[in-house]
Amino acid sequence: MRPQRPIVSAPPEHEHRVLEFRPRPGSRLAQRGSHPSFVHRLEVANDLSRYELDHEDANEYRQRMLANVAAFAFTMALLAIGIWLTVSIAHLRRTQDCVLMGRHDCVQITVTHN
Repeated sequence: MRPQRPIVSAPPEHEHRVLEFRPRPGSRLAQRGSHPSFVHRLEVANDLSRYELDHEDANEYRQRMLANVAAFAFTMALLAIGIWLTVSIAHLRRTQDCVLMGRHDCVQITVTHN
């Protein structure tokens, strides 16, 4: 059995080091030829002008907001229907449990006074 050795941390100048990727000779990456430089690709990636909206597209903004309001209203309607359904099923289950226990006073009868 080998004795355990303490973990020795490297000096601070060797902790953070960026290694350059060099493809193996003979691989497809090495045979491709010249590639755009990393800086050029980074500049192209930072160009966000294609995502900017024109100020003339106010109708599109209005249409998107109306679609968002409609989606919100539809979601709230689904939520309300889900809550109503849950309460109805719980009430039905309580009534059914009462009947299955053999009780006779399970259903509440409302009487209006004339």
